[in-house]
Amino acid sequence: MQFEFAGAFPVADGRYLARAEGEEGRQQVLVTETLGAPSPSGRRRRRPRPTTDPPDPGGLPMARITAVRAFRPFDDEEDAARWLEGAAGDEELVEELAAEGIDLLNRALHAQAAASADPHVHEVAAASAVAARLGYGRGEEVAEGRFTKAYEVDLRKAVSRARRKADELRPQERVAAVLGGREHLDACETLLLRARADIDAGRSREAALQLRIGLEALLAELPGALTDPGHEGDIAQLQERRSAAGDAANLALRGPLPTEQEQSVLELLELCERVLRRRRILRGG
Repeated sequence: MQFEFAGAFPVADGRYLARAEGEEGRQQVLVTETLGAPSPSGRRRRRPRPTTDPPDPGGLPMARITAVRAFRPFDDEEDAARWLEGAAGDEELVEELAAEGIDLLNRALHAQAAASADPHVHEVAAASAVAARLGYGRGEEVAEGRFTKAYEVDLRKAVSRARRKADELRPQERVAAVLGGREHLDACETLLLRARADIDAGRSREAALQLRIGLEALLAELPGALTDPGHEGDIAQLQERRSAAGDAANLALRGPLPTEQEQSVLELLELCERVLRRRRILRGG
């Protein structure tokens, strides 16, 4: 799967061999390449120049990211061609492969953020890609971000479904309210978003740690946020299960979480998200 994103990418151009933790033999290759990057400026700092009208935007660099499945080779080119013909027309498979490629890319971005101690390196979604391709090729070919044969694939259908779901919550209205000082963001919203990002990326230990403090913040900030039986029931359930979040976080401090604890973290996070979602819907923003 290949994606193109506007702008330069935080991860340096190159080829990166990736192995899924705990999955022997499941190797992937991530190829990053920057296209059309402007030449670096000289060492001397340019003096500011006056301007009147906004200048025309210059050409932007493009990041081309290729996620290669090195663990499942085809028998021959005919086998690969048959697979591609079927896969390109299968929306669910395209979404699955896109998610797999984005997961690999986000692993690299997370590692980049930690390695550079830069909190502003953020993970990405398939929706932000300006182009996407699905294809196959030989080893050196795909290692250079090229294909023997490929199809442009349309990820907009999946994006539009997600956007329709998000639009039901009318986030633009709330953004305007927050920027205008008419509403504030609760700490639990930020903390639970981080827990969701971690759990979606397979970082269950980090998710458990974020969930514990996010849940505590939610119980402190939103116990009486709504006069609604569903809200009151969910808050009561979270109160009853808060010790489970603490237990999972304590286990996470010592090492990988057992499957049972991972499931508990996911269930508690989804319950917290339901509380926040209900509030947004009932408040109309």
